[in-house]
Amino acid sequence: MLMILSGLPGTGKTTVARELACRLGAVHIRIDSIEQAIRAAGTLAVPMTDEGYRVDYAVAEDNLRLGRTVIADSVNPLQITRQAWRNVAERAGTKSIDIEITCSDLEEHRRRVETRHGDIPGHRLPDWAEVVAREYHAWDRDRVIVDTSTDTIEAAVAKVRARLS
Repeated sequence: MLMILSGLPGTGKTTVARELACRLGAVHIRIDSIEQAIRAAGTLAVPMTDEGYRVDYAVAEDNLRLGRTVIADSVNPLQITRQAWRNVAERAGTKSIDIEITCSDLEEHRRRVETRHGDIPGHRLPDWAEVVAREYHAWDRDRVIVDTSTDTIEAAVAKVRARLS
């Protein structure tokens, strides 16, 4: 199965993804790690566009074809990227589930963005102004919604697992 996470930076996507991966024995694929590795290679002469997502899709599809559960961790802000993820699962002949990670308490979300520390060498985290200015399209389909301002990690995992049943 492909678990497609989305949500603005600082909402808790990676925290939820890591916990799900540990509990389910799933593969966690994180766009930030992939994009930073591409940047560090120094081979791009222009700003990155969709290169990271394309690598992410390929790695996810390879693992899905091996029968692994894959957790895709990215902002995934557009309908086109959300559909591209669903297409990955379809090509691999498996199911997918959409999971939106939110933080409805704006003060808490801002605090997280302003106080968090990166764990990927060389990766620059966005500041609050960049997070609120980020293009993020509203959803047009059913999904599991995890609100990290009210849901604990345990509750988030339980919500996802309940939907899998």
